[in-house]
Amino acid sequence: MDSLTPEKRSWNMSRIKGRDTKPELIIRSLLHRRGFRFKLSDKTLPGRPDILLPKYKVAIFINGCFWHRNTGCKQATTPKSRVEFWNDKFKQNQERDKKNLSVLKKSGWLPLVIWECEIKADAAAVSKISDVLMKCPVIARGAA
Repeated sequence: MDSLTPEKRSWNMSRIKGRDTKPELIIRSLLHRRGFRFKLSDKTLPGRPDILLPKYKVAIFINGCFWHRNTGCKQATTPKSRVEFWNDKFKQNQERDKKNLSVLKKSGWLPLVIWECEIKADAAAVSKISDVLMKCPVIARGAA
């Protein structure tokens, strides 16, 4: 049973931001400090990646562990009320994410998913991004 009134729950949910979240700002700051220049969410690409590195054709998604169901993360909990609704919602999110990543790959982009819990350990997120970018042809040729 939900302990909040429908109006209060609606108000809470309306405060959940879709862009310029704290994890996004952290990753943008890390990239900028390392000299990478990027674009913010492009509505024309599948899944609307949070950060684009057009020079490297890398699309970065910064996913919340709760909404996108990071396997094994303690933040990927399921609410106790309306369990069936939430399970369907999470399943749809995961299927949509999988489809969007596939379409991006087919169109020549390299999609990279950074999980919210990885960002809390700066080194893990930076290492993941660096590993992917070092494999990009532009960097391999020494144009970074």
